Amino acid sequence: MAFKYKLFYIILFLCFVASIVFIHNNYSFYERPIAKVVEVELQDKTEIVDGFENKDTLFTQYIIAEIKNGEEKGSLIHLVNEYSASKAYDYEFRVGNELFVKIDANKQEDTHLTGTIIEVKRDKYILIAAWLFVFILLLVGKKQGLFSIFSLIINAILLSYALDFYLNKPDRSLLLICSIGIILFTILSLLLVNGLNEKTYSAIIATLIGTFVSLAVAYVVITFTSGKGLRYEELQFITRPYKTVFMAGLFIGSLGAVMDVAITMSSTIFGLYEKNNNISIKALVKSGMEVGRDIMGTMTNILFFAYISGSIPLLILYFKNASPLGFTLNMNLSLELARALAGGIGIALTIPIGLYTTIFFVSRKRARS
Repeated sequence: MAFKYKLFYIILFLCFVASIVFIHNNYSFYERPIAKVVEVELQDKTEIVDGFENKDTLFTQYIIAEIKNGEEKGSLIHLVNEYSASKAYDYEFRVGNELFVKIDANKQEDTHLTGTIIEVKRDKYILIAAWLFVFILLLVGKKQGLFSIFSLIINAILLSYALDFYLNKPDRSLLLICSIGIILFTILSLLLVNGLNEKTYSAIIATLIGTFVSLAVAYVVITFTSGKGLRYEELQFITRPYKTVFMAGLFIGSLGAVMDVAITMSSTIFGLYEKNNNISIKALVKSGMEVGRDIMGTMTNILFFAYISGSIPLLILYFKNASPLGFTLNMNLSLELARALAGGIGIALTIPIGLYTTIFFVSRKRARS
């Protein structure tokens, strides 16, 4: 067994090294021209003030970069970059940055290449973050951490396929597609991480019931109130029914928290039973409810902060432009609060659902023994 672990970590390390080497030399795999910055010169600096007394500074950079792929590989290209001190929609570039560029077609024989910057090449930064996540997961979770990685990859592929299927067939129900996806996400995730056992079966049932019931409650409330107070302006760019898309988001968003609560309740009850086979059902229920109360507050806070944090940039933007407090909060937080509340309902419902579902499986196991 020790040899297998050593072999696994050796293979993992080789994969890490190979991926780092590849990502730093993968220019030929991109169709768009990539240029690596070799020289930067600051040409201009301008102070600006808008009508609300917001101050910013505009900078102009003159950049020389080396083309790393395509027909112009090895040639130098001259670029101009404008960015602001706030860097809201732009970037300051330094030597070593890699950029996707568009090469101007009207090059003369006696002039150098010129072009425009499209965006930054970020794949190596994403790779480092991904490997850091993998190493931490393996360090903490060991075997279960490895299965968690597999489960995450499979779920990402399933979600991508489900969204592609909906985009290609918009006449199909998005909620139905998400429902099927949630069933698959739940079963695959919990089976991969916890294996085939009654604890997993209990968590799967509790997760599915809790998620679907919370969606039903949210749907009834939104329908009954006609969605008053919900500002869908942030969904204005989509070309699909925005209310359906929002409900699908509620559905997917609450799944993670509900699943966490369900497996926590299942693991706790089964852990108590396995330590003391003679423990009474009443004691299990009491202990389970105490655990549920302890995690309910923290889980709902996690949901609240996770959703609200995404609105901080827009809140700052609105406040900096002297927007009224009520209008700003209503515009930017109505949907996030609805998502957090829907997830909170799912958490609160899953605690008793998970508890009594697990008690049922414990009772069955006790009857067999």
